[in-house]
Amino acid sequence: MSDEREDREQDIDMSDQERDAVTDRLAASARVIHEVVRRRGDEELERPTGSLIWSGLAGGVAISTSVLGQALLESRLPQATWSPLVASIGYTVGFVIVILGNLQLFTESTLSAVLPVATHPSFGNLGRLLRLWSLVFIANMVGTFFIAGLNNYGVIGSPEQRDAMLALSRKLLEHPWFDMVKVAIPAGFLIAAVPWVLPSSRGQQFLVVIFLTYFIALGDFAHVVAGSGEAWLLAFAGETTFAHSAFGIILPALLGNVIGGTGLFALLAHAQVQQEL
Repeated sequence: MSDEREDREQDIDMSDQERDAVTDRLAASARVIHEVVRRRGDEELERPTGSLIWSGLAGGVAISTSVLGQALLESRLPQATWSPLVASIGYTVGFVIVILGNLQLFTESTLSAVLPVATHPSFGNLGRLLRLWSLVFIANMVGTFFIAGLNNYGVIGSPEQRDAMLALSRKLLEHPWFDMVKVAIPAGFLIAAVPWVLPSSRGQQFLVVIFLTYFIALGDFAHVVAGSGEAWLLAFAGETTFAHSAFGIILPALLGNVIGGTGLFALLAHAQVQQEL
């Protein structure tokens, strides 16, 4: 047995510089990535209430630029089959600001904040998770509500930009309740993948965020925070009620995002390394 171990541990003759180069190119194991994300989530769970609220509010404000970015590109592109391929790039703007700026986004915490609870399940950790989720989600909603109101009443932006955002937002009205849940599941999965992939991205964080969030827009998937900005704008413009925005658009999107982010990605990511912890 010891001979087999020695055979596995034998390396070819290399200089120290070459060994360092090999180490730099080794991909992080799933166990290492899990621990990085878990520690990040544990830090978020310990943040003061005021910090979470302000960061979540800033996240809601910043994510509203995703709707603006996609709407502006769509309004300037011709009606062609390739247009969504270009317009979807605009949707990534808000996610770049929020994720790389370390602002609080509810859907991102469906992975990072869940791993500490999955690793050490207890009522205390569950309480910390529910506290984080509730504070961040409410703060995100307040942020998108605030920006939607400012856009609708012309305090920021131009009438042309408001019309472009409304044209984009009307797509949400096409989805019945359960369809909204279904189209929100892939969005939750993709956003939960972001904090999992970032630790091994080796300086390519910008491209990772753009690539994964691009497909949310391209697939017309529903993201609860970005989509809430659209839902509030529709309500402010009188094209639906605030009750329908909250319970007919935001609520099913929230459910789908949690299923995709926590029910699928987070639990599967934890299960693959559970026996190694």
